[in-house]
Amino acid sequence: MRGRYAVCGLTLAGIALVAMSAHAFEVAVEAENGVVTEPMVVAAPADAAAMGGPEPGAPSGGAFVWAPGEPLLGDPTDHMGGTALTVDIPSAGTYAVWGLVTAWDGNSDSFWVKIDGADPDEQPQETQNTHFRWGVEQGNDWHWDRINQWLDGGTFEREWELSGGSSTLNIFTRETACMLDYVLVTDNLSENPDDINFVPPADVEAQGKLTTTWAELRR
Repeated sequence: MRGRYAVCGLTLAGIALVAMSAHAFEVAVEAENGVVTEPMVVAAPADAAAMGGPEPGAPSGGAFVWAPGEPLLGDPTDHMGGTALTVDIPSAGTYAVWGLVTAWDGNSDSFWVKIDGADPDEQPQETQNTHFRWGVEQGNDWHWDRINQWLDGGTFEREWELSGGSSTLNIFTRETACMLDYVLVTDNLSENPDDINFVPPADVEAQGKLTTTWAELRR
């Protein structure tokens, strides 16, 4: 689908806001700092290796989110959970979203994605609406991939018309073993990752978040 921009060994966590000369807004948000609900859980690279796949490099903040499990054709998991990320948008406009992801194969390379208020009020896992289906670029280590509409009349890069103020980005699991480290929201609509300033999240802690870890599920 697109070229990839590989990133390894990131150590920062949280949210950062950076002004650019050509584009007014870029914000990076750690996926695990959202409100995480099952089957999505917070995990570490060793958890991925325990599922039999290649172990990715160190994620930003030391953690990522996924639905744990081996990639399966006909995955029986009830993919109703995910991570809900709140982003403050400075002004009304058109925005794109990128994710730092790892996807081993064709059975572990997709999420559902919607933004409250900018998308219809529905649960994609229930409706199976391909408009919300993000087909993730495959690769065994962290790389950037722009959120798209996979096979929704073609595979198109998504754009959102957002109002100024708080917006909630919902990324739901769709297949086990698809990994997400953090996301970047930007008003730079280029489809070329070389044109994007992939700022890291700032070194802050998540506050008031209820998250589920894989270790807790295994107890």
